Amino acid sequence: MPRYGVEPAGGILKQARQVPSPNFDARPEGIGVDLLVVHGISLPPGEYGGPWIDRLFCNQLPADHHPYFAQVAALRVSSHLLIRRAGELVQYVSFNDRAWHAGQSAYLGREACNDFSVGIELEGSDEEAYTDLQYVNLAGAVRALCGAYDSLSPQRVVGHSDIAPGRKTDPGPAFDWPRLRALIA
Repeated sequence: MPRYGVEPAGGILKQARQVPSPNFDARPEGIGVDLLVVHGISLPPGEYGGPWIDRLFCNQLPADHHPYFAQVAALRVSSHLLIRRAGELVQYVSFNDRAWHAGQSAYLGREACNDFSVGIELEGSDEEAYTDLQYVNLAGAVRALCGAYDSLSPQRVVGHSDIAPGRKTDPGPAFDWPRLRALIA
């Protein structure tokens, strides 16, 4: 299992490539991070690789490049971390800041999950198995985050579908929750 380190003062995962997104703001005063949200993303849907996720999170997605891009290019979204299919880690927003990943959401009666969560995207789709490297690197990132933030724990890892049921389905039925739970236990 890789050992990752989070620099808490800056909220940076040391092993991640940094691609700063403008799509973030400060967390509300007195609100700490106590939830990790796992997402799935591919751009265009079902296709992997390329610069498109970086460009979406940096407001640089060319709307005319693909028909699907016209639907999402104007969105102002981000995530804290992306884990690509080959395992590469990319960080867009400091863990100390509020990334715009959850949208309308609630968990255990608390609304606005962006306020108190870290969003981790996995390059993939609901129907296709995620890669071994993604599970290993996700587990390593979860462990590093739990070590850096006392308010986080392996029991507080959920899917986007858990906080936005009926609106979101990711990371989807292809995501192996028992496998992740075993890796982070």
